[in-house]
Amino acid sequence: MNRVLVIGPLLILLSCGGDAPAPQRQQGGHVWRDPQLIDENTRAVAREDADIDRYLRRQGVDMERSPTGVRHKLLRDVPGPVARPGQRAEVAFRVELLDGRVCYASEAGTTASFIVEEDHVESGLHEGIQLMSPGDSAVLVIPSYRAHGLVGDMEKIPMRSTVVYFIALKGLKDVPR
Repeated sequence: MNRVLVIGPLLILLSCGGDAPAPQRQQGGHVWRDPQLIDENTRAVAREDADIDRYLRRQGVDMERSPTGVRHKLLRDVPGPVARPGQRAEVAFRVELLDGRVCYASEAGTTASFIVEEDHVESGLHEGIQLMSPGDSAVLVIPSYRAHGLVGDMEKIPMRSTVVYFIALKGLKDVPR
């Protein structure tokens, strides 16, 4: 019994690794810091911004621009509380490209829904819907980096495409947690 009391702690001490170096943590993913890639992306964002400005001039529309680059204009402004994260938003919508091509639209008389700041829709849509209250309608111009990004949606929205949302917020519902 005494041997077990002496040998047990001794084995534990010896198994602790002694002078062996601590294992190195694996770094997750590669971080691109290539100045050439950063410069090219900066130029692409500037070109897209200029394309959006030209589109707005052609349309004769003046829009507010958020710090993230999303443009928005309320067409109908109904007083009331705006959408909050975690609420289910019921919307009627049409999504177009800057050339006017319609990509997606809700069926007449129907709505689509998503949970604000939680569902997998464009981050620019999450941003824009939080400026609206039920009954409002708006136009949102969402740059690609806040929409479908570099590759598009692999269906109807091409790579690096700005999307234009014509959207009506039909209702908001609190989602039980």
